[in-house]
Amino acid sequence: MLHLHSTIAIVLLLALVISIVITLSNYLGNKPYNRKIALLGFIASHIQLLVGLILYFVLKYPSMISGGVMKDPTLRLKVIEHPLTMIIAIVLITIGYSKAKKMENARKANQTVVIFYIIGLILILARIPWGTWSLFA
Repeated sequence: MLHLHSTIAIVLLLALVISIVITLSNYLGNKPYNRKIALLGFIASHIQLLVGLILYFVLKYPSMISGGVMKDPTLRLKVIEHPLTMIIAIVLITIGYSKAKKMENARKANQTVVIFYIIGLILILARIPWGTWSLFA
């Protein structure tokens, strides 16, 4: 399950980069908003969230939350920082997609997706456990 989570992370990163690049290109070129491209990043992030939540509860991380977790940087990253930051990132991606979907102005919709998706991508990149990522292990 951990390997699946790591593999889907690659798909998510690619989907977000593709969504950002194409939407940014649309924004800069005054082209129409492409909801399907934004949907690519949206769906990939939600699939990753679902797998991550299943993994989180299968590994029984909620039962580990205590004062001792906060003293161990590796455990704190896995049990608290990584899941919380990823949920915040996916909430931001969802907000960006949802707000853009309702907008009439294509330029504003493109701008909204670019901003929210970039912030989400930065948060995701900041909290990937690069040193213990099972894809490289």
